[in-house]
Amino acid sequence: MPVKYMLLIYSNPESWESLSAEQREGLTRAHESLANDLSEQGLLVSAAGLADPITTRTVRVQDDTATTTDGPYAEAKEHLAGFYLVECDNIDQAIGYAARLPDAEYVAVEVRPVMDMSGLEM
Repeated sequence: MPVKYMLLIYSNPESWESLSAEQREGLTRAHESLANDLSEQGLLVSAAGLADPITTRTVRVQDDTATTTDGPYAEAKEHLAGFYLVECDNIDQAIGYAARLPDAEYVAVEVRPVMDMSGLEM
């Protein structure tokens, strides 16, 4: 039975800025190619790039009071830049697609199974 996996793409300003215009265009073409392949095979559930971390807001609730701060939660150089949600037969297949992501050549791509919450009442 197929399982959903998140292919989480991490980036940092230094790695992106170090790329030439040609390399950036190559990344775009490679993402388009992979997304098309995954779509044609019926494996792509969703994919998106995320806005710059400077636009991020982090929400915390303490004593029933919500507070919001600017920026991502973690203090780190790398940030979550985008994702693919794919449905694969096993984690090895998902890893194979993660390795095809052009970002894996420059930064990390994390593969994480998505928990099935279909049995929960909402």
